[in-house]
Amino acid sequence: MKKLWGGRFTGENEDWVDAFGASIPFDYLMAKQDILGSLAHIKMLGSCGIITKDAAQQISTGLKRLQEKLDNDELTFTIQNEDIHLNIESLLFEEIGPVAGKLHTARSRNDQVATDMHLYLKETVGIVIEKIHQLRSVLVDKAAENVETIMPGYTHLQHAQPISFGHHLMAYYQMMTRDQERMQENLQRIDISPLGAAALAGTTFPIDREMAAKELGFSAIYDNSLDAVSDRDFILEYLSNASLLMMHLSRFCEELILWCAYEFQFVELSDTFSTGSSIMPQKKNPDMAELIRGKTGRVYGNLFQLLTVMKGLPLAYNKDFQEDKEGMFDTFETIIHCLEIMSGMVETMKVNKSNMQQATEKDFSNATELADYLANKGVPFRQAHEIVGQLVLKCIQQGCYLQDIPLEKYQEISPVIKADVYDKLNSATAVKNRHSLGATGFDQVKAQIEKAREELQH
Repeated sequence: MKKLWGGRFTGENEDWVDAFGASIPFDYLMAKQDILGSLAHIKMLGSCGIITKDAAQQISTGLKRLQEKLDNDELTFTIQNEDIHLNIESLLFEEIGPVAGKLHTARSRNDQVATDMHLYLKETVGIVIEKIHQLRSVLVDKAAENVETIMPGYTHLQHAQPISFGHHLMAYYQMMTRDQERMQENLQRIDISPLGAAALAGTTFPIDREMAAKELGFSAIYDNSLDAVSDRDFILEYLSNASLLMMHLSRFCEELILWCAYEFQFVELSDTFSTGSSIMPQKKNPDMAELIRGKTGRVYGNLFQLLTVMKGLPLAYNKDFQEDKEGMFDTFETIIHCLEIMSGMVETMKVNKSNMQQATEKDFSNATELADYLANKGVPFRQAHEIVGQLVLKCIQQGCYLQDIPLEKYQEISPVIKADVYDKLNSATAVKNRHSLGATGFDQVKAQIEKAREELQH
């Protein structure tokens, strides 16, 4: 089969070499974008008088027929045609004959593939943003159900201070909000057209790049033709944003996995998002959460792979760029599924409120409350900290907790301690009284949720 670029060649590649060099096994995913780019390009060529309007109309009609066949899954792509661009062009020849050869006037596969990737990411990042928005909404709803659900807050995975479970969930809402903002900012760099940069130096034909960009819905064009065909920053930014997103999902999944453990029993995931064991009948495993945690490495790998490809490439186009697509496609599929699964898990999980509450009653997460109580009574905080630390040690040695110490024992330590200390040591009181802006106090959590609901409307 003679290549469309084979004019200066006298020999042909063997099939196994063609297979190694071909990108059609994965870049067929941009068939829709490739046809859209060609439709815009041919309209521009006809409008600028670079080809006749009749030829432009024939090519446009042929491309639209290919578009319909693509929608109906009726197109067949071949390794011999290497990539999606040559496959579409070859199919167009079959549809309308030699006039199809005019399509590639004033265009290179270099600006063509860059255009396809910009169009692909512009569409798919929009879908990612919608899915993140959905998860943010689910988190807010679940937080609203659990404003007054008390749980241990942790540092170093040790009980630290009691907090609202709603507050804990809203921390993930904030992470997802930043993830959505990053994706939206990424669109600014994606929404730029490289079409018309040709191979690297532009073209001698009197093209109208602004017209082609407007036809494709781009808000701007690249100002430098070398940059237009060699820039992959917009993909790297996307992969970096996706990696941050997956890191956040993975952290949350790690907590869900812990909370499902018998030792915690803070939450129970729906059967839909759990699996059993082939040998242990009692098991209910949080496999979907574990998979999200595992797939985080996959997305990281896609980022590092493209960073490595790009690090030594001279301007402008190099065949190495063929390695820029699979990770992009894979990352989209991965994060979309992970976001959908996470939304489902959070929405349907059962929160064991009593277990969470009990976990704050047989521990020393109220120690800071006692130190603050003493400080409010005039005891210097460092002295109060030492007093409470010694009390905790004694309680551990005697097998009791701060709230079990009789009032007379407290007053032996400091006469400023009164009967109201026991209310201060109550975990619900400890949470409720934290009124500082952004804190875990119930009113503050409600304010966070109200603000989040307003944000979700925009």
